[in-house]
Amino acid sequence: MNNLDSLTLAEITQCLCQPGGATHDVPLQANRDAGVLVPFVRVAESWHLVFIRRPKSERDYHSGQVAFAGGKRDLSDSDLCMTALREAYEEIGVAMQDVTILGQLGIHHSASRYRITPTVGVMPWPYALTLNPLEVARVFTIPLQWLAQPHHHEIRYRELAGFAEPVPMVYFQEYDGEVLWGATARITLSLLACLRA
Repeated sequence: MNNLDSLTLAEITQCLCQPGGATHDVPLQANRDAGVLVPFVRVAESWHLVFIRRPKSERDYHSGQVAFAGGKRDLSDSDLCMTALREAYEEIGVAMQDVTILGQLGIHHSASRYRITPTVGVMPWPYALTLNPLEVARVFTIPLQWLAQPHHHEIRYRELAGFAEPVPMVYFQEYDGEVLWGATARITLSLLACLRA
Protein backbone atom coordinates (compact mmCIF):
# COMPACT_ATOMS: atom_id res chain seq x y z
CA MET A 1 0.00 0.00 0.00
CA ASN A 2 1.60 3.25 -1.15
CA ASN A 3 -0.27 5.84 0.90
CA LEU A 4 -0.33 4.72 4.50
CA ASP A 5 -1.90 8.01 5.52
CA SER A 6 -5.13 6.99 3.76
CA LEU A 7 -5.59 3.92 5.98
CA THR A 8 -8.74 3.96 8.07
CA LEU A 9 -8.84 2.62 11.62
CA ALA A 10 -10.96 -0.28 10.35
CA GLU A 11 -8.31 -1.14 7.75
CA ILE A 12 -5.51 -0.97 10.34
CA THR A 13 -7.51 -3.23 12.64
CA GLN A 14 -8.07 -5.68 9.77
CA CYS A 15 -4.34 -5.75 9.03
CA LEU A 16 -3.62 -6.56 12.68
CA CYS A 17 -5.89 -9.63 12.56
CA GLN A 18 -2.88 -11.48 11.10
CA PRO A 19 0.02 -9.98 13.07
CA GLY A 20 2.81 -12.19 11.72
CA GLY A 21 5.33 -14.36 13.51
CA ALA A 22 7.76 -13.65 16.31
CA THR A 23 10.83 -11.50 15.65
CA HIS A 24 14.11 -11.09 17.49
CA ASP A 25 17.24 -8.99 17.74
CA VAL A 26 19.31 -12.12 18.38
CA PRO A 27 18.08 -15.74 18.53
CA LEU A 28 18.12 -16.36 22.27
CA GLN A 29 15.65 -17.57 24.86
CA ALA A 30 13.67 -14.69 26.34
CA ASN A 31 12.32 -15.40 29.80
CA ARG A 32 10.52 -12.23 30.93
CA ASP A 33 7.25 -10.79 29.61
CA ALA A 34 6.81 -7.13 28.70
CA GLY A 35 4.21 -5.06 26.91
CA VAL A 36 4.58 -1.85 24.92
CA LEU A 37 2.01 0.52 23.46
CA VAL A 38 2.40 1.41 19.77
CA PRO A 39 0.16 4.50 19.48
CA PHE A 40 -1.10 5.92 16.20
CA VAL A 41 -1.92 9.62 16.22
CA ARG A 42 -3.21 11.91 13.49
CA VAL A 43 -0.99 14.91 12.71
CA ALA A 44 -1.94 17.24 9.84
CA GLU A 45 -3.81 14.54 7.89
CA SER A 46 -0.93 12.05 8.36
CA TRP A 47 -0.50 9.01 10.59
CA HIS A 48 2.37 9.27 13.06
CA LEU A 49 3.64 6.92 15.77
CA VAL A 50 4.40 8.18 19.28
CA PHE A 51 7.82 7.39 20.72
CA ILE A 52 9.61 8.23 23.96
CA ARG A 53 13.28 8.70 24.75
CA ARG A 54 14.54 7.27 28.01
CA PRO A 55 16.62 9.55 30.26
CA LYS A 56 20.32 8.80 30.54
CA SER A 57 21.15 6.70 33.59
CA GLU A 58 24.04 4.40 34.40
CA ARG A 59 21.59 2.01 36.09
CA ASP A 60 19.29 1.63 33.07
CA TYR A 61 20.09 -0.95 30.38
CA HIS A 62 18.02 1.15 27.96
CA SER A 63 19.54 4.49 28.99
CA GLY A 64 18.96 7.26 26.44
CA GLN A 65 17.22 4.95 23.96
CA VAL A 66 14.17 5.69 21.83
CA ALA A 67 11.32 3.33 22.69
CA PHE A 68 7.60 2.82 22.86
CA ALA A 69 6.05 3.43 26.26
CA GLY A 70 5.95 0.11 28.09
CA GLY A 71 7.71 -2.24 30.44
CA LYS A 72 7.67 -5.54 32.24
CA ARG A 73 4.46 -7.25 33.22
CA ASP A 74 3.27 -6.86 36.81
CA LEU A 75 1.54 -9.72 38.60
CA SER A 76 -1.56 -7.51 38.85
CA ASP A 77 -1.80 -7.05 35.04
CA SER A 78 -4.62 -9.14 33.58
CA ASP A 79 -2.73 -9.45 30.27
CA LEU A 80 0.04 -7.77 28.27
CA CYS A 81 -2.38 -5.27 26.75
CA MET A 82 -3.06 -4.07 30.30
CA THR A 83 0.71 -3.94 30.90
CA ALA A 84 1.13 -1.64 27.89
CA LEU A 85 -1.75 0.64 28.95
CA ARG A 86 -0.62 0.80 32.58
CA GLU A 87 2.95 1.60 31.62
CA ALA A 88 1.85 4.29 29.15
CA TYR A 89 -0.16 5.92 31.92
CA GLU A 90 2.70 5.70 34.42
CA GLU A 91 5.35 6.92 31.99
CA ILE A 92 3.63 9.64 29.95
CA GLY A 93 0.19 10.12 31.52
CA VAL A 94 -2.01 8.69 28.76
CA ALA A 95 -5.28 7.64 30.39
CA MET A 96 -6.35 4.10 29.50
CA GLN A 97 -9.81 5.26 28.39
CA ASP A 98 -8.19 7.60 25.85
CA VAL A 99 -6.59 4.71 23.94
CA THR A 100 -8.62 2.68 21.45
CA ILE A 101 -7.00 -0.73 21.02
CA LEU A 102 -6.68 -1.83 17.37
CA GLY A 103 -4.84 -5.13 17.84
CA GLN A 104 -1.47 -6.67 18.61
CA LEU A 105 1.70 -7.54 16.73
CA GLY A 106 3.72 -10.73 16.98
CA ILE A 107 5.98 -11.16 19.99
CA HIS A 108 9.47 -9.66 19.78
CA HIS A 109 12.37 -11.32 21.62
CA SER A 110 14.80 -8.58 22.66
CA ALA A 111 18.53 -8.72 23.36
CA SER A 112 17.67 -7.89 26.98
CA ARG A 113 15.80 -11.25 27.12
CA TYR A 114 12.25 -9.91 27.17
CA ARG A 115 9.29 -11.34 25.27
CA ILE A 116 7.71 -8.08 24.18
CA THR A 117 4.06 -8.02 23.10
CA PRO A 118 3.29 -4.81 21.18
CA THR A 119 -0.27 -3.52 21.57
CA VAL A 120 -1.32 -1.17 18.78
CA GLY A 121 -3.79 1.60 19.49
CA VAL A 122 -4.88 5.09 18.53
CA MET A 123 -5.03 8.11 20.84
CA PRO A 124 -6.04 11.77 20.55
CA TRP A 125 -3.37 14.28 19.48
CA PRO A 126 -2.25 16.76 20.66
CA TYR A 127 -2.55 15.37 24.17
CA ALA A 128 -1.78 16.84 27.60
CA LEU A 129 1.02 14.44 28.52
CA THR A 130 2.51 14.11 32.00
CA LEU A 131 6.03 12.71 31.76
CA ASN A 132 7.61 10.69 34.55
CA PRO A 133 11.11 12.25 34.57
CA LEU A 134 12.65 9.07 35.98
CA GLU A 135 11.51 7.11 32.92
CA VAL A 136 10.98 9.57 30.06
CA ALA A 137 13.11 12.46 28.85
CA ARG A 138 11.08 13.32 25.74
CA VAL A 139 7.97 12.33 23.75
CA PHE A 140 7.84 12.87 20.00
CA THR A 141 6.19 11.52 16.86
CA ILE A 142 7.55 10.19 13.56
CA PRO A 143 5.40 10.08 10.39
CA LEU A 144 4.42 6.57 9.31
CA GLN A 145 5.24 7.41 5.67
CA TRP A 146 8.78 8.43 6.66
CA LEU A 147 9.29 5.21 8.62
CA ALA A 148 8.04 3.19 5.64
CA GLN A 149 10.77 4.44 3.27
CA PRO A 150 13.31 1.58 2.83
CA HIS A 151 16.24 3.97 2.50
CA HIS A 152 15.53 5.34 5.99
CA HIS A 153 16.73 2.20 7.78
CA GLU A 154 19.60 -0.29 7.63
CA ILE A 155 21.28 -3.11 9.53
CA ARG A 156 24.29 -2.16 11.66
CA TYR A 157 26.35 -4.40 13.89
CA ARG A 158 26.58 -3.40 17.55
CA GLU A 159 28.63 -4.82 20.40
CA LEU A 160 26.44 -5.71 23.36
CA ALA A 161 27.42 -6.90 26.82
CA GLY A 162 27.07 -10.67 27.09
CA PHE A 163 27.53 -11.38 23.37
CA ALA A 164 30.82 -12.60 21.92
CA GLU A 165 30.12 -11.25 18.43
CA PRO A 166 28.58 -7.95 17.28
CA VAL A 167 24.79 -8.21 17.01
CA PRO A 168 22.84 -7.15 13.87
CA MET A 169 20.47 -4.32 14.79
CA VAL A 170 18.01 -2.29 12.75
CA TYR A 171 18.85 1.42 12.76
CA PHE A 172 16.72 4.19 11.32
CA GLN A 173 18.23 7.43 10.13
CA GLU A 174 18.08 10.32 12.55
CA TYR A 175 14.70 12.05 12.69
CA ASP A 176 14.13 15.24 14.68
CA GLY A 177 17.39 14.63 16.51
CA GLU A 178 16.42 11.09 17.57
CA VAL A 179 17.69 7.68 16.44
CA LEU A 180 15.31 4.73 16.47
CA TRP A 181 17.10 1.38 16.68
CA GLY A 182 17.05 -2.09 18.22
CA ALA A 183 13.88 -3.77 19.47
CA THR A 184 11.72 -0.69 18.90
CA ALA A 185 12.96 -0.43 15.31
CA ARG A 186 12.18 -4.11 14.66
CA ILE A 187 8.71 -3.73 16.14
CA THR A 188 8.16 -0.72 13.88
CA LEU A 189 9.20 -2.76 10.83
CA SER A 190 6.82 -5.55 11.92
CA LEU A 191 3.98 -3.03 12.03
CA LEU A 192 4.84 -1.71 8.58
CA ALA A 193 5.02 -5.24 7.15
CA CYS A 194 1.62 -5.98 8.70
CA LEU A 195 0.08 -2.84 7.16
CA ARG A 196 1.53 -3.60 3.73
CA ALA A 197 0.20 -7.14 3.82
